[in-house]
Amino acid sequence: MNLSGKVAIVTGSNTGIGYETALDLYQKGARVYVACRNEEKALDAIARMKTRGGTGELIFGRLDLASLRSVKEFAGEVIGTEARLDYLVNNAGIMIPPPSKTEDGFEIQFGVNFIGHFALTGHLFNLLETTQGSRVVTLSSIAHRNSAIDFDNFRLEKEYNHWREYGQSKLADIIFALEFDKRLKSNGYQIKSLAAHPGFSKTDLQKNMDKDTLASLDLMTAQEGAQPTLAACLRENAEGGQYWGPDGPNEQKGKPALAKIDKAALNQELNAKLWNWAREATAANFPF
Repeated sequence: MNLSGKVAIVTGSNTGIGYETALDLYQKGARVYVACRNEEKALDAIARMKTRGGTGELIFGRLDLASLRSVKEFAGEVIGTEARLDYLVNNAGIMIPPPSKTEDGFEIQFGVNFIGHFALTGHLFNLLETTQGSRVVTLSSIAHRNSAIDFDNFRLEKEYNHWREYGQSKLADIIFALEFDKRLKSNGYQIKSLAAHPGFSKTDLQKNMDKDTLASLDLMTAQEGAQPTLAACLRENAEGGQYWGPDGPNEQKGKPALAKIDKAALNQELNAKLWNWAREATAANFPF
């Protein structure tokens, strides 16, 4: 596949799934924004990608998803530079860190994994819509299953539970992808919104996990874990509203295939409520 002339943004692409996603797009010829908070780590990742060879272009974009101000500034730089945006991969994530909040006061996992990406997509909406065939792929997780959205606990109002808060953030991500798809279709827009998850893959995301628990898991490589994301981005038969993941038992490992969406993400009333809340909280530039 030749992606020359295409433009992509992959958030959190200095490591893990994001790194492998950005590398693949670069190797296929795309102009790829390595959108990260830490410039040193991003430039190191870019240098490593270049040693692997590719026909595209790699650009560092300073993006701190824990700051709505930074999200808006980054989007503004892209809009001022690019005439098109073919792929927006909402990949960056954090998992079970110590309790903390974003610059805007949101619980850090909910703020980075969901709110920052919601705002980024909104700010880039017009550029995406004017790029024929554009796709937004948002990373969720197996952890969205059996999770819940608690509107009274977006700002650490309740005692911190690291796995519960992570599950909420990943459920919010898949709800975002699905509700975005619904609104795009019902309003006649051409952007495709999809979701993906990497199954159980070895990445820096697990740095806060118990070492013995981690050692007991059968993990894919980050490159293998990136394949569902790439399928959602690049496959001709991938459609808006789909959720891609590994095809093995419990979707933990395997080749890219359509994944199971938990019933927690299929409550139309809840999904609309979360969308409307997030649009107001972020002042993101969605037309609906």
